[in-house]
Amino acid sequence: VNTARSNPLISKEPTAQIHLSVSLSAKSGGRKKEHRLIPKMEEQKKRKLDELQNGDASSTTSEEHLRSLLEPLAKSQLVDLLAKLGSKYSPVAGEIMNLASADPVHRKLFVRGLAWNTTSETLCAAFAVHGEIEEGAVIYDKATGKSRGYGFITYKSMESAQNALKAPSKLIDGRLAACNLASEGLSSATTTPDQAQRKLYIGGLSPETTTEMLLNFFARHGDIEEGSVAYDKDTNKSRGFGFVTYKTVEAAKKALDDPERTLGGRNITVKYADTKSKTTPNQLPSAAVPIVVPPPVGSGYLHSGKTQGLSAP
Repeated sequence: VNTARSNPLISKEPTAQIHLSVSLSAKSGGRKKEHRLIPKMEEQKKRKLDELQNGDASSTTSEEHLRSLLEPLAKSQLVDLLAKLGSKYSPVAGEIMNLASADPVHRKLFVRGLAWNTTSETLCAAFAVHGEIEEGAVIYDKATGKSRGYGFITYKSMESAQNALKAPSKLIDGRLAACNLASEGLSSATTTPDQAQRKLYIGGLSPETTTEMLLNFFARHGDIEEGSVAYDKDTNKSRGFGFVTYKTVEAAKKALDDPERTLGGRNITVKYADTKSKTTPNQLPSAAVPIVVPPPVGSGYLHSGKTQGLSAP
């Protein structure tokens, strides 16, 4: 009786004591149950990881199922996906690089503006400084056997092609030739928005004026992207005019504003080469650099003789 009086919890609220014991017991049991679940979850994760590493993945991650998910996607979506994966996982990046290097589209260059007497040997020699060449050739007309003024270079590595593109203009046999990826055709060289403001027509040239003389004369105004005296395809003699394309619009304007226009002992004409300008029919830009549609980018060239392969010196 005394104990009951001294402990109100027992004497006055026996129900509360029962509830308290049950509550504590429930909480204690919940914690034990929770502790038992954590190792079980970790064990399941580990088992799943082992399955993936051993190639024993579920049907949702099988190669066949992933292919079925990827096939309906647009090219841009696949490119974005691979780019993100490649930037995060080096093995994926390595596979992308290997595939890109194996495809000639990243290694094959189209070279335009070649002199009529340029051969496959001289073409390859000019580009071998950038790396080992797998295949290279000047393209010849089947009927006449004469050069068509352009050719192709295929490097053995993608890096060599990129190095060549850093210096796209090369003086070969007295003509300033230019190159770009063959997959781009002529588009990269002829459709830049400001080209009409960078390309100049040079008339009244002396027959003795060479391409080197022309380029040296106009180089004082800025860096030149392309330039050449126009030569007759049959006689290889100067036609008395040429073209100079600067890398910047500002350089072309300087050349136009320059009052000194005497080259090779003759007064020369300098104006924009754009077809909208007042050029006469025999002064069209196509006379300097043959505008032709290159053959497909696939392997094999239409040329006479064997293709040339050179190693970097």
